[in-house]
Amino acid sequence: MDPESARGTSTAPDRHHSEVTLRVNGKLHTLTVDHRSVLLDVLREDLDLTGAKKGCDHGQCGACTVLVQGRRANSCLLPAVALDGSDITTIEGLAGDGEELHPLQRAFLDRDAFQCGYCTPGQICSAVGALAEAAAGHPSHVTDPATPSGPPVPLGRDEIRERLSGNLCRCGAYPHIVEAVEDVIP
Repeated sequence: MDPESARGTSTAPDRHHSEVTLRVNGKLHTLTVDHRSVLLDVLREDLDLTGAKKGCDHGQCGACTVLVQGRRANSCLLPAVALDGSDITTIEGLAGDGEELHPLQRAFLDRDAFQCGYCTPGQICSAVGALAEAAAGHPSHVTDPATPSGPPVPLGRDEIRERLSGNLCRCGAYPHIVEAVEDVIP
């Protein structure tokens, strides 16, 4: 066997890459990704969407939070090949095609709910997901057990804090973050 064939050139299938199609912020992208690539790296390096940040790279800080199929997820933990066909929304896609900000983006600005801004995209995406979860009736650890199953869970300050507890802010902007989320509760 010649050295070229042994290394796996175009004549041999590449066992370490797969083609995936992702709908990111409403736009289809078909990419060939390394099986070890996580969604965060694909978003940042292949699609140039740098809003989601690489904080801890272990799913502990929430700086990389995006919405996958409408649910919040730490993109640093998700293998991109496992998401083939998924709908992904990043901070860049929350506002849609218009110039109008998403209500949570506007509330974060109005409430000055950030300092350095590093965690802000993840905080906002997580808040969008948390609001959807509460609206769907999903309880959290602080939801009163007497709350009936199914209807929307009322969101007070304790409920908001608990639901956003997976997103860390090293600057300590938490009071303003809670106020910003309160501002958009329907």
